[in-house]
Amino acid sequence: MDKIAIISGAIFGLTAVILGAFGAHLLKKKLTSELLQSFETGVKYQIYHAIVLLTLGFQLNHQVTIDNYIIYAFIVGIVLFSFSIYGLVISSANNKKMKFLGPITPLGGLCLVLGWGLLIYKFVTI
Repeated sequence: MDKIAIISGAIFGLTAVILGAFGAHLLKKKLTSELLQSFETGVKYQIYHAIVLLTLGFQLNHQVTIDNYIIYAFIVGIVLFSFSIYGLVISSANNKKMKFLGPITPLGGLCLVLGWGLLIYKFVTI
């Protein structure tokens, strides 16, 4: 599980940098300031949680079930939250908004909150 956290964190970090550059250079000309800000929110949350995954990959005991749940919550949260935002923004820019992604974003946010909540629970019960 530690490898999953570390590899996922590295992949999410890499893609956050690529997507951030994509947004700053290519999408800047196509997006409204509101859509660009939404895209940037997805990138920020992705990079923050990529760093968390890298840190947790080196710190948690992956033989403990709650530690695995924390990792999974962050991974699923990043995918659902950030990538649904990217899909919504890019599809909106092309006038083909994928509305089905709208309800997915809060589910991703909920997974991120769950990951943080489980981390707090773990620290309180140590």
